[in-house]
Amino acid sequence: MSLGDVAGLIAAIAFVALVGFLALPLIKLGRVFDETRLSVKEITDHTVPVLDETAATVATTNAQLVKVDTITTSAAEVSQNVSALTALVAATVGGPLIKVAAFSYGVRQALGGLTDSLRGRSR
Repeated sequence: MSLGDVAGLIAAIAFVALVGFLALPLIKLGRVFDETRLSVKEITDHTVPVLDETAATVATTNAQLVKVDTITTSAAEVSQNVSALTALVAATVGGPLIKVAAFSYGVRQALGGLTDSLRGRSR
């Protein structure tokens, strides 16, 4: 064996040692990637049902909002009808009622004056 062969053998052994030394971090990095892949798969497995439940909840909420909108519209219509009915009753009954009240006030005043004048004569 010549000096060049020994140098080549030492270089080959050093290269194998370097590859072995660099292989350990690569193996550990591969394990980290495997764990990351499993974690992402597990997160995905748990997230998909939550998203499905959320979609169902949103759909149910939209259906309920449609019902609430219908109820609100009906309540607004009832309120308008009650307001119109109140205005109608006030216009129909209010005018004659004011006239009756004014007439009764006038009668009371007239009778009060008549009573006062009769009391004054009897003294």
